[in-house]
Amino acid sequence: MEQEQQQITITNDFPSDDHDYLSGFGNTFESESIPGSLPRGQNSPLLCPYGLYAEQISGTSFTSPHKLNQRSWLYRIKPSVTHEPFQARFPRHDKLVSEFDKSNSYTTPTQLRWKPKLVDTVEESAPIDFVEGLYTVCGAGSSFLRHGFAIHMYTANKSMDDCAFCNADGDFLIVPQKGRLWITTECGKLQVSPGEIVVIPQGFRFAVDLPDGPSRGYVSEIFGTHFQLPDLGPIGANGLAAPRDFLVPKAWFEDGSRPGYTVVQKYGGELFVAKQDFSPFNVVAWHGNYVPYKYDLNKFCPYNTVLFDHSDPSINTVLTAPTDKPGVALLDFVIFPPRWLVAEHTFRPPYYHRNCMSEFMGLIYGGYEAKADGFLPGGASLHSCMTPHGPDTKTYEATIESGHDAGPSKITNTLAFMFESCLIPRISLCALKSPLMDNDYYQCWTGLKSHFSGEGADSKGNGV
Repeated sequence: MEQEQQQITITNDFPSDDHDYLSGFGNTFESESIPGSLPRGQNSPLLCPYGLYAEQISGTSFTSPHKLNQRSWLYRIKPSVTHEPFQARFPRHDKLVSEFDKSNSYTTPTQLRWKPKLVDTVEESAPIDFVEGLYTVCGAGSSFLRHGFAIHMYTANKSMDDCAFCNADGDFLIVPQKGRLWITTECGKLQVSPGEIVVIPQGFRFAVDLPDGPSRGYVSEIFGTHFQLPDLGPIGANGLAAPRDFLVPKAWFEDGSRPGYTVVQKYGGELFVAKQDFSPFNVVAWHGNYVPYKYDLNKFCPYNTVLFDHSDPSINTVLTAPTDKPGVALLDFVIFPPRWLVAEHTFRPPYYHRNCMSEFMGLIYGGYEAKADGFLPGGASLHSCMTPHGPDTKTYEATIESGHDAGPSKITNTLAFMFESCLIPRISLCALKSPLMDNDYYQCWTGLKSHFSGEGADSKGNGV
């Protein structure tokens, strides 16, 4: 039966309230922007409602175990295959890496830190959108081999006009640090503010608008797997990031002719472009469990020691991308939010550490408890496998001076995070040679002096 025609009103409003989204993590969702546009009882009927095309997007192989299988069905006005052949994008974007080797990246065990890029200067420069402003800092592995990760940063001053971006290499986890992002995806719209994160799974087309003007932030990318909630173990059934607080967009679409619309696809770390005459955001209805989603980090329920010693940072993992080895992550996303410190006779800042994992840190706002100076919002640091790191001199001395009389204290006005990986990262050339590199970073530890008293040992250091 022919569907009754309805008057459809399309708006550009981005959702601003949690009720404007679907909620849950790993759920099978369904959404339709026109009542009756979602087929019932089957995925691919001969004739879809309203003359729509059925298109599946698979995030895992068809035969992946049911508990890991991810896919969604999209019902769209025109299928995404309707485009001209892809061509290499020119001029070439030479600051993106997804195949990390000696030809394009470098290794160093030195502690590295970068100052934030001044976003005000971006406003005065040539127009740069999210794609143009994306650059790789470090990573390991290969998108071709479907194993590895990349860490990028972005600075942009222009919305994406008449174009969409698609990452065929892996999943993006985007952490805006300054300026909201209005992200249009094939599943609908997301408004993402600093203090929130958004995950765009591999293959989804999306566009980024900048309602607040110049923007900057961080991006982690994983190859060959997807993010999961961490197992809570002895914590129990509740705590950390609650599944109900993850938000998924509701169906939204745009129709009409868009001559010259460009799809930019990242494929093997290189950018390709294809022209088409319609918007890719023409999905009227969809269902499935392979979807973009966002999360408000202020809703995270942190855990900490309540008597003595300092908990390992893994206690505050928001999302994890596991490897085949139990307990070993390709990439963990960990945060250091406001929280109470109550441990008795304990050095409360993060301990000095050498780690078999590699740690990339960023700061969204405020200060970081282990660095009194130098680590600024929008900046970053990298402590690679087995490279020593820990509190700077000022932090150590101030903590020791407070003595055992320090009562409970609350860390406020701070939100730092860490991307942690079992792989050893290689550093991109643009990051290693960046004028934002803090070449004096090592000096934050050079003031640490010996407090050794020698009591209880003879002159040769033997116990007595």
